[in-house]
Amino acid sequence: MVPTQLSLNVGQAFVAPDRRRHRSSMSVRIPDEAGQLTAKGACALISDTSSRNAIAKQAGDLSVRGFLADYFSTPDHWDVKTSATRVLRALNGWCYSQSTFVEDGSYVASLSAMVFRAREAHLFHMGDTLVFRLRGAEFEQLSRDHITDLGGYRYPSRALGLDGSIDIDYLQLPLKQGDIFLFTTQAVRGTLMPSDYVQLIREDASDLDAACERLASAARDRAQSRGYGADQFCFQLVRIDQLPEEGRDHPGRIYGDLPIPPELSPGERIDGLEIQEVLSRTAQSRVYRVRDTRTEREMVMKAPSPELSNRNAYLEHFLLQQWVVERVKSPFVARVMEPSRPRRYLYYLMVYVDGVTLSDWARRHPQASLAQRLDIAIQLGKAVQALHHRDLLHQRIHPDNVLIDTHGQVVLTDFSACHMRDLEGHRRSRELARQLGLSEHSAPEYALDDSVGRRSDQYSLASTVYWLLTDKLPYELAPNQLRGHTDLEQLSYRSARLFNPEITLELDDTLRRALDPQRPLRFRRMSEFLYALRHHDGKGRTAVKSSRLLREPANFWQGIAGILLLLLVLSWLLR
Repeated sequence: MVPTQLSLNVGQAFVAPDRRRHRSSMSVRIPDEAGQLTAKGACALISDTSSRNAIAKQAGDLSVRGFLADYFSTPDHWDVKTSATRVLRALNGWCYSQSTFVEDGSYVASLSAMVFRAREAHLFHMGDTLVFRLRGAEFEQLSRDHITDLGGYRYPSRALGLDGSIDIDYLQLPLKQGDIFLFTTQAVRGTLMPSDYVQLIREDASDLDAACERLASAARDRAQSRGYGADQFCFQLVRIDQLPEEGRDHPGRIYGDLPIPPELSPGERIDGLEIQEVLSRTAQSRVYRVRDTRTEREMVMKAPSPELSNRNAYLEHFLLQQWVVERVKSPFVARVMEPSRPRRYLYYLMVYVDGVTLSDWARRHPQASLAQRLDIAIQLGKAVQALHHRDLLHQRIHPDNVLIDTHGQVVLTDFSACHMRDLEGHRRSRELARQLGLSEHSAPEYALDDSVGRRSDQYSLASTVYWLLTDKLPYELAPNQLRGHTDLEQLSYRSARLFNPEITLELDDTLRRALDPQRPLRFRRMSEFLYALRHHDGKGRTAVKSSRLLREPANFWQGIAGILLLLLVLSWLLR
């Protein structure tokens, strides 16, 4: 028996002589794929901006399209509140920053977004847009009006893009079959009464488009009779036609319907995939090289360890790994593969890279030139950049997690410690990395329980590059052996030129800065580090010298003092 799915009916109507000049935007998205509808739900939005905003239409459209695009791209195992809140905060930050470049306008907009998932609705509201629920004969406003009165004009407050930080109203409520939700804007205030809404919607609730047209016509007539503009009304209705069964409110394909694969050996098959080789067995996961018996493709399968069947916390992180591989598009990051058959177990597939680890490559190519090694370093840096662009930290960059294929291209693998970078996640990111085990290339802040971030990955990348160029580590004491902040004094950088005379002063200085034990003293951005690696031959010497002077002020001022003393002696002798 096929389980029932959430089913919605939608209607919309605008009152506007020219839709291109309308300052309101609205939309409903119902995923076609049953799995995405179960995991993410359906979404209805309405956005509105001020009549005095020169780019009102663009601001409204951008807020609606931006939310829909990003919300349905969040990991499936995130709950609705986490996904929507993170998307809205990121969207708010972008709108706020872009408004500074616009004259006579802004990307400020009121926004109400409702996510219908399983048997619940989740409302996220900012500003003064209006959301009502009609249940039976009861007509109730769900949103709050956030309005500021300035000089006789009323403006929305707590709106999207109005400030760098934002307070989001959140309401979670159970759904009933037959519930009707109305989305509209402040322009309708003073036209229709609650009884008018109920009557006009119930007149023929089977056709929601017609119901919206009735609402729009009645609001326009009422506004014109009272002598004010009636060209900015919009109405959107969403009706709950069918709810899924009780107990099926969590994506079954994540936990219930997909068991963890058993222990597998070469020659065994699972979902049409023949195990060719066991690549890795750890306490958390199993990694196999497999062959698809239908397509003959070789791939890499990663699955949770069978001992972790009841550890949902790790399973959630395992699914984040899959999301990383699916969403990060870079030739330098391992790519996901779609199975040729439906999956009956929890795992994901990646492209099989015919190559060797960076550790093996270095052993096989002891005579490789400095240029070859730096090319590998820059490719690896681009891989880390691709993760950072998705606000992800890798946290396990070291030679054994880097593959070099037969064409010399770098592919970054092993996302077991990957974590979303956000203001609240520093502690979780650090704990995850420590749980999986630190390496000699881990940044000092992991061992010292300090905040971690993109510059922590920069340290690990620089340490790996240092090892690639010298076959040594930058410090005699490995950072993962630190026991307290006092141990930082023992981290004295060993010049890479001591082990490889081909390394220029500029390149050594670049590595020194990226490997600074103090995270704030490293390069601000990965792009700055990669630029310095590319210009290791002395180009851009001024910037490098400046950074060296900033980090070694004692030598600089001693030199200045010596020059001044010499000038003083000369002036005395010439009297």
